[in-house]
Amino acid sequence: MNNLLINRLFSQNALKDMTVNQNSSILNSCINKHKNSFNGDDNKAAISYLYKYSGKEYRNEYFYKNTLLNKLLIGRHSLNTTTALTELNIGNSKADFVLINGKAVVYEIKTELDNLDRLDNQIKDYYKAFDHVCIVTSKKHLNKVMEKYSNTDVGVCVLTERETISTKKEAIENRTGLEHSSIFKMLRKKEFEIVLSKYYGFLPKTNQFVYYRECLKLFERIPIEFVYKETLILLKKRVKLANQEKFLNDIPYELKTLVYFSEYNERQYDRLLDFLNNHIIKEEENVFSLFER
Repeated sequence: MNNLLINRLFSQNALKDMTVNQNSSILNSCINKHKNSFNGDDNKAAISYLYKYSGKEYRNEYFYKNTLLNKLLIGRHSLNTTTALTELNIGNSKADFVLINGKAVVYEIKTELDNLDRLDNQIKDYYKAFDHVCIVTSKKHLNKVMEKYSNTDVGVCVLTERETISTKKEAIENRTGLEHSSIFKMLRKKEFEIVLSKYYGFLPKTNQFVYYRECLKLFERIPIEFVYKETLILLKKRVKLANQEKFLNDIPYELKTLVYFSEYNERQYDRLLDFLNNHIIKEEENVFSLFER
């Protein structure tokens, strides 16, 4: 149950409580579980402690995503030139983490807590919308993943014990599977309208009941290279944060991914920083007995 609380702590709902309500019952409950080993006195220290605990005992999907964002987007690239996206629906799959700069790479996360049952189908789906795919996995799955994808264009990375991303096999460009309909369904209405307008100079004039279908028909007639190029331009514009680099510098390492994908404004950043600097609220364990059920 302690690990379930960790999952709930590093979530958008918990971040909203911290920012809007200046309180987090989940954080308080987590600290209560660790009261014999946690010696800090503010919320920032509590979150840092629990994140480190997660890194040692329970490397969940958020831990992987946060490492990718910190080590690749912030550490290797630039917030001004590179965009990260998460939970993109592609076919029957959902891309965990996508990094877009001059090219786009889908990172499929397989933690030590996951199995590999759906991996083949996920990879096939991702190649319908992107030309670089990489699996980020744990030491537990590494040998099996390397063996399975050794003769493919799929890249393989491992999250090391030192919390770095180590590339074991580079992802190679492969556009043979790109599919108009998968890309179209991944785009928002305004986005596919921009692609159509740029290529044709017009949008279909029809009623709302068949508009989507008519747009797709036109979209499927556009050369796939043009579609892909314009799609990357549009996806790269999805994350719009004013003074993003300035604000994220003040956010603790442990929360950067949550904040990056929250698209906070300056006031919200300030509210979150206020919460992080507040003293932790220590309550009796029985207050959180509902989590024991």
